[in-house]
Amino acid sequence: MTVTVRENKKTDADITTVILRPGEVNVSAGVFGTAPLYLAPVGGELHGSWDLPELSPYLRADRLCPRVIARTLTRQHRYTADTLFEGVHRLTERATARFTQSGLVLTYPEPAEHVLEPRVLRPGVDPLAAFDALLFDVVNGAAASATGRVAVEVSGGADSANVALTLATADYGQVCSFGLLMGGALGTQQSERRRVLTDHLGFRDTAIPAMQHPPFVAGGVRALGLRHDPAGAFYQEAFDALREQVVRRGCEVVFVGSGGDEVNAHHSRTDARLPETDPVPWLGNRAVEALAERDDHVAPAPVLPVPTLIGFGLHNPAYLRLGIWPVAPLADPRLVRFMEQLPHEHKRGKAMFRERLRRVGLPESVAAPTEPENFLGVMEAGLRTYGLPILEGMLKESLLVDLAYVDRDALARARDHAERSDVVPDFLCDTIALEVGLRSLA
Repeated sequence: MTVTVRENKKTDADITTVILRPGEVNVSAGVFGTAPLYLAPVGGELHGSWDLPELSPYLRADRLCPRVIARTLTRQHRYTADTLFEGVHRLTERATARFTQSGLVLTYPEPAEHVLEPRVLRPGVDPLAAFDALLFDVVNGAAASATGRVAVEVSGGADSANVALTLATADYGQVCSFGLLMGGALGTQQSERRRVLTDHLGFRDTAIPAMQHPPFVAGGVRALGLRHDPAGAFYQEAFDALREQVVRRGCEVVFVGSGGDEVNAHHSRTDARLPETDPVPWLGNRAVEALAERDDHVAPAPVLPVPTLIGFGLHNPAYLRLGIWPVAPLADPRLVRFMEQLPHEHKRGKAMFRERLRRVGLPESVAAPTEPENFLGVMEAGLRTYGLPILEGMLKESLLVDLAYVDRDALARARDHAERSDVVPDFLCDTIALEVGLRSLA
């Protein structure tokens, strides 16, 4: 029985424990889930990695998990031990895996306890001051062990701005900031917000034009057919360019604003599912049938919000591959619990986050922009220029079509409509990305 363990810097809540006994391996996960651990039992060996492409020798295109394929095509993602490939399992937060000669057994934990209703603040309490102190403790603890430069992703939104503000108050020397700039008028406004913020904080800033790195761009990981996670982020090519700059600056820890949307949301933290989406008209019979199982084998309610954990799986492995540890302070379990208890008026519209930016003298255009940035324009450019030619090839040869997950005729109609329309349906990005990713691995 062969087991390889690779260690990275972790917080107390982000530890994967491996216990070896004669004829037995036990693996358990922490609550944070910076990157998911994938496990593949093959014969008498257990192979594991946080980087799915490393397991490519054990991935087969004829052994896909139908319900995960259907979830991916329709954006009805679930937090679960299931992966795209049968025989490869994700070790979800607080779960355990026991491997013996009899095989691999995964055990989910009990649902995490959550604050179901906000509490009433005591008279005279300033929740912003409490939030400020808690966020400082989280950021300070995460960066304390860094020996190289510290970086922060700054989008121009309130989430990353609050993380950047806290990082600027800690004594870590020159902080490098990085961000993707969107195109058009929104991108111009975003660029100005980022300039005002980074000048105010004294950061050394690097901006990457996302329009130069849209999905499926020539020279990107998908266009080159390099091995990658088929369920990876739409913006992988753009963030690959950003990560290259982080490496060039010699940064070994990068702070991100992930989790800000979720901790400010009003929905319950106890549901381990994401909201339903619009139907996808080019689904094949096998995918349609598998949608009936989309809620099967779902992990229990986690400590962190489900969208945050799923986002970690899409975004963080690429950082780890470069030796950079990503930190999401707004998703720290202590901060998640604090925000759950906070009255809604402090979270609605990210009111507390925005007020904190105002108190340090940042203008309203930074604290509460009227038109925040989004990735839709970049996605549209990538689909129009690079995605549709790939789609044309899929109509001739496609794993997803051959396996009846996508209907060829319906996909052809979608292609024809997209070529005539002003806007390419963004759900085509999911289908094309899944096809290209599966080909790269299987």
